[in-house]
Amino acid sequence: MTKRIFIITGEYSGNIHASNVVKELRKIGTDVEIEGIGGDNLEAQGVKLFEHIKNLSSVGISFDILFKHIKLGKKLIKYLKEDYKPDLVLLIDYGGFNLGIAKYLKKLGIKVFYYIPPQVWASRKHRIKRIKKYVDKVLCIFPFEPEMYSQYGIENHYCGHPLISQLPPAAGRIEFFKNHGFDTDKKLVSVFPGSREFELKNLMPVFKGAVKILKKRHPDLQFCISHAPNLSDGVYKKYLGECDVQVIEGENQALLSVSDALILASGTVALEACLYKTPMIISYKGPKILYWIYLLVRCLDKVCLPNIIANKWIVPEILEDNSRPEIIADEIEKLLYDESARKQMIEELAEVKKLLSSKNAPFEVAKIIDTELFP
Repeated sequence: MTKRIFIITGEYSGNIHASNVVKELRKIGTDVEIEGIGGDNLEAQGVKLFEHIKNLSSVGISFDILFKHIKLGKKLIKYLKEDYKPDLVLLIDYGGFNLGIAKYLKKLGIKVFYYIPPQVWASRKHRIKRIKKYVDKVLCIFPFEPEMYSQYGIENHYCGHPLISQLPPAAGRIEFFKNHGFDTDKKLVSVFPGSREFELKNLMPVFKGAVKILKKRHPDLQFCISHAPNLSDGVYKKYLGECDVQVIEGENQALLSVSDALILASGTVALEACLYKTPMIISYKGPKILYWIYLLVRCLDKVCLPNIIANKWIVPEILEDNSRPEIIADEIEKLLYDESARKQMIEELAEVKKLLSSKNAPFEVAKIIDTELFP
């Protein structure tokens, strides 16, 4: 008998993770019909989209996006209750929206699994009570999460981190450099200013300033800026402005793997860089009021995933008022020219990789879903 699954994700990365889970379900041969909220990757797997994630994007926090989410939530619950009637809903990341939806799904008696759950261990730990109340099973991606959820009596399964199985091997440095016109005898510093418009607005001027300082100090250095694939050329040009640094789009992982040092906006990209053992700094800057709120709700004193996983300071975190071009330039200079500091970071990043499971996360998720629907 065919079962119905509905997948809800709201961002580019979640859409990729969702599509990989669907791929594994197809391989298993699970007899399911799948619909969801996602993007092109999910649609390419034959999933009928109830809403495309491009309609959910916004700059920072606005009443417009809040209204969109409320309207979508009402429409979605009505559809799931009266028309689609899924056997299971898989929530992926996107905690603000998904936890709200989980409450109503529980009332409808629909089984809810959560893959890549909200990082309650990092901030707003009170959300774990909502997870306990509204989610049937949490599919964990970090090795320290199962113990935490078990302490609260929440059913969970450790699937491993999706990046482990999804991240492509390191690119060939010589070939990559030649393809993009870089000198193979010179060092390359790559800049990743974020994948959201408000990140570009706050970080691009700072990162460009750091590049300018480094260029002046070390004329032989090469630089490039990564263009996040989910942002339009228009948005990128708006914040890039006049800049003589090469921009590369759609080759994030290759660029992370071949660079000598990285200037990153905080996020999953730091974990990707860690798996390639590429020395880096992370920096983040946003509206003051949001930073103050973050300081009130955070549970950890670290924000960078490699630092959190290792529970030690490995990657420099340059945040808010400290996020200044000269500070970033100094740290990058150290990673490029201080052999001891460079070697130490590479060795510690390798240790972080060892802490993460080698499990194929999408397959683990698909297997759990298949067992649930077809015991």
